[in-house]
Amino acid sequence: MRVAIDAHAVGKRQTGNEVYIRGLMEHFVPLDPGATFLAYVSAKEAIPYIPVGMQSRLISPNPYWRLGYQFGRRLGQDRAEVLHVQYTSPLGCRIPVVVTVHDVSFLDEPTFFSPFRQRQLAITVHRTVQNAARILTCSEFSRQAIARAYRLNPDRIVVAPNAASPVFRPLDRQQAVDQIQRSYGIRAPFLLCVGNLQRRKNQLGLISAFQQLMTDQPDLPHHLVLVGKETAQAAEIRAVARQSPMRHRIHFTGFVDDSMLPWLYNACDLFVFPSFYEGFGIPVLEAMACGCPVASSNRTALPEVAGNTALYFNPASVSSMAETMRDMLRNLDFAATLGRSALDRAREFRWRRSAEIVLNTYRQAAGVPVRRSMIAQPSAVVPGS
Repeated sequence: MRVAIDAHAVGKRQTGNEVYIRGLMEHFVPLDPGATFLAYVSAKEAIPYIPVGMQSRLISPNPYWRLGYQFGRRLGQDRAEVLHVQYTSPLGCRIPVVVTVHDVSFLDEPTFFSPFRQRQLAITVHRTVQNAARILTCSEFSRQAIARAYRLNPDRIVVAPNAASPVFRPLDRQQAVDQIQRSYGIRAPFLLCVGNLQRRKNQLGLISAFQQLMTDQPDLPHHLVLVGKETAQAAEIRAVARQSPMRHRIHFTGFVDDSMLPWLYNACDLFVFPSFYEGFGIPVLEAMACGCPVASSNRTALPEVAGNTALYFNPASVSSMAETMRDMLRNLDFAATLGRSALDRAREFRWRRSAEIVLNTYRQAAGVPVRRSMIAQPSAVVPGS
């Protein structure tokens, strides 16, 4: 089986999309050494991230050229038998396509997108889903949302849960605190939020809730650290932070890679994830894998991921968010218990297990016999070993 993988997200700091495809690719060759895997990247700098045993192919970073013309031709030249993409397949593709649709937020919550981007995704993802041989997603929430949006039988959609990289693990607490002091100059205890700076991630609500928390509980010494890549909406978020009475306690780090991110998770007193919409929520799982207490939005896929190991709030309510953060910071023993439970749950999510599901989906799409009875069941996320 010759498998083509659209890996253009690798090295582009496309956060969830990059984490997803890299997490899967790490396990493909060990699980199926007889297959040929072709990873199509859009920058030479991405090639070192491609696992040993996989072949790299360089294609254009321009999405219109790549998807509109070049990719389809390259697939024929490379004799690929099945193609895996995220969201959008290339035009002129003559082989079976497996598409991963992480979520349909662009349909369910279009106001979080520019009109052009929303319309673009609505058209290209619809075309891809309708023509796909197989459809993958990462949660039961997204499986149902995709089926509803495209009027599909949910049984056509396979759930392969995300996982956290092994770099996300408990580290020595004091070493983590010292590392954050050296790297960012933050000496106070802090709350952490990780996610691209955009309205859908709800950093605006979190800033307001943090301000309310610090006003109501003036003896708390905590700061707020916001980690995330800049987007077109970042200026608005930064402006709100600058206008806050608590601005001296709010810190922006920009994008942080996996060499530093585990230190941040391990050094914080509480991880807060206020997102309005998530198909999965990888940062929540990364925090859990570090044994970090988690306060999370109660919407979309997030309760499915964290289960009963997080404390939840309504992301549309500043007071709900502030009260949840207060309750956890005022009861550190309870927060620590949640952190230990979260660590146990995070260990149940494994990229290897999801890679097995995805590989069998490739085999089905390509008409190759499935090796094991590892076909994902169309049900809620149940992490495997």
